[in-house]
Amino acid sequence: MKNIAKIADLSQEDLEGIVGMADRYRSERMNGEAGDRPLAGRFVALVFEKPSLRTKVSFEVATVSLGGHPVFLSAGQIFVSGSKQAGRESIPDIGRNLERFCDILVARVYSHSTISTLCSTVKVPVINALCDQHHPCQAIADVITMERLAPQGPKGLKVAYVGDGNNVATSLVQACVMRGHSIVVASPKGYEIPEGEQRVTHSRRVSPQQSIEFIHNPVEAVTGADIIYTDTFVSMGQEEEHHHRLKAFAGYQVDAALMAQAPSHVKFMHCLPAHRGEEVTDEVMDGPQSVVFEQAESRLHVAKAVLAWVLQA
Repeated sequence: MKNIAKIADLSQEDLEGIVGMADRYRSERMNGEAGDRPLAGRFVALVFEKPSLRTKVSFEVATVSLGGHPVFLSAGQIFVSGSKQAGRESIPDIGRNLERFCDILVARVYSHSTISTLCSTVKVPVINALCDQHHPCQAIADVITMERLAPQGPKGLKVAYVGDGNNVATSLVQACVMRGHSIVVASPKGYEIPEGEQRVTHSRRVSPQQSIEFIHNPVEAVTGADIIYTDTFVSMGQEEEHHHRLKAFAGYQVDAALMAQAPSHVKFMHCLPAHRGEEVTDEVMDGPQSVVFEQAESRLHVAKAVLAWVLQA
């Protein structure tokens, strides 16, 4: 049985296979081809503790496109409320029920421990659609997007991530390194990618030519970059830290001045939702170098790919 809990759990061959499948699904959709239906007669449980736009829609559309049937379960349906409160049943009990009805569990949750518990408890594949530590499906969509749209070609890119060393950043840098790209992350002190995940990132290097840096200076980070990536400074569940975080991230906003420090061919990426005026300006988001909506579209192709991949023997 295959699970997708985090990028680092995937082998080089696994990631290459998923990327290849996503590229095929994209091509089929662009050409109006129906494609295969590996989920025919299958049911996919979409367990969402956290609100969602792209993840929910992409997995529902992907499931139906591949012949399956999505079953959406919000926090309010299986927990006491949409908050982090404990539910009426334990996570293992919820999982053991769902595996009797559904063939795949897609979970968007607050804690990675929930993903780990499901992976160790149920006998059907589990796909992590976001948790507090990892966002693997987003990262796969990111590498597909940058490799397709980078004007100088898909190999050996320099990717600069500017901002919070969060779940998105962790998955992104590990996926980039596994694809042979160089990465540099610029975060304020105290907001870096966890040291353990930095070590994992170094361990997944595939070429001695790759550069892997974790620094604090955003201008230094974007110098020579092919891709500039950022994410919100204040994620869901951190609203009480809003003022403190904006103060800590002063100088890390991706604006026209920061973009100008990179080569003219640089592309801008953001996993969305964007807090315009905080981590990025309207000028950058809506500018000619922005590929954020192409990036969002890639989520559909990746959703199809991971759903099909986890069912492979």
